[in-house]
Amino acid sequence: MNIGIYIYDQAEVLDFSGPFEVFSTASRVCTDGDPFTPFLVSETGDIVTARGGYRVVPHYGFDNHPSIDVPIVVGGVHTAEMLKPPVIAWIKEQAKTAQLMTSICTGAFLLAAAEVITTEPVTTHWEDIPDLRQQYPNLEVREGTRWVDAERVVTSGGISAGIDMSLYLVSKLHSQALAQKTAKQMAFDWTGL
Repeated sequence: MNIGIYIYDQAEVLDFSGPFEVFSTASRVCTDGDPFTPFLVSETGDIVTARGGYRVVPHYGFDNHPSIDVPIVVGGVHTAEMLKPPVIAWIKEQAKTAQLMTSICTGAFLLAAAEVITTEPVTTHWEDIPDLRQQYPNLEVREGTRWVDAERVVTSGGISAGIDMSLYLVSKLHSQALAQKTAKQMAFDWTGL
């Protein structure tokens, strides 16, 4: 299963690094094959400068990535991304074929701008909940939760909550046992709740 993590300039580092670690670790510790292939996708495939000046070389750009079963749209300074027609069009296109659409932190704003989420229960970083409610009043924005599963769309709170959501996705897409084994390997205190 291809896990395509969308990154951009000023993306939050743990929003993409955490899920990448979860899915790559899950495949490493899985005893019945490699269930997940995580990779980073940016608009152009060129170097991305994430928060704190952290420079990252994505695996692919929009024009050359393999098919994506589960896109993860990360958060960070997302406002410029919302104004890019190619980004919004790419997210819409992924939603047509993906098994599951996901976001971390303010990535929920990008899903909303692409109309991937319109009325579903969702969450985002605690600091951005008022803005998400104001900009997208038809969404059911939930507080005080690490992630929200709305069937075809799973959203998570900010930064470290993306690790929790990714472990949940491992349990949903493969097994609870693999999610627990992955969390143990990562020395991550995950309750699965």
